[in-house]
Amino acid sequence: MGKIRVMLVDDHAIVRAGLRMLLQAQSDIEIVGEVEEGRAALPKVRELQPDIVLMDITLPDMDGFEVTRQLKQAFAKISIIALTMHESDEYFFKMLQAGASGYVPKKAAPTDLVSAIRIVHEGGMFLYPSVAKALVHDYLGRVEEGTARESYDGLTDREQEVLKLIADGLSNQEIADKLTISVKTVERHRANIMGKLNMHSRTELVKYAIRKGLIEVES
Repeated sequence: MGKIRVMLVDDHAIVRAGLRMLLQAQSDIEIVGEVEEGRAALPKVRELQPDIVLMDITLPDMDGFEVTRQLKQAFAKISIIALTMHESDEYFFKMLQAGASGYVPKKAAPTDLVSAIRIVHEGGMFLYPSVAKALVHDYLGRVEEGTARESYDGLTDREQEVLKLIADGLSNQEIADKLTISVKTVERHRANIMGKLNMHSRTELVKYAIRKGLIEVES
């Protein structure tokens, strides 16, 4: 199996240097290129065809939200992980809406970033615990105030279980293994969930799971 091809988009040279040192030490990851401005990302991705882009949000010429949107429109199969100093739910949701598959604060441990890259490359989504935890607490507060519904919109127990595993970042194969069912059954459950909730992407499912407090977060 080939290495995971990663491209860096960050305007700080010292951050890019640190990322190179960290990721080049991993036997299954390689840095194929880097840019320091958002506008340079599109042609560089077209040239290098990376699997994953590590995206800063605060860039000098164009914010990471817009760069992410443009990359996902042009290259649907590419995966983008936000690597940023921001931990607020506003930034988190905006990156998810733009098409990101992961969100890692720059204060995170190096092992968290490496895990995020591997999880996202396998088709999962990585949610840094402190960010997800804040969103879950916000949802639970709204439940207590009566402003959020506690039902799961007609989902069966199994569908809720599958949804939770999707939100935890597991791939279809990992969910199948965990529940001792086939990948096709997982795909059918996913399709049923999306149909019942009128949702069309993993991002929407993850946001729903966060609102419902289904996602597991660390203390």
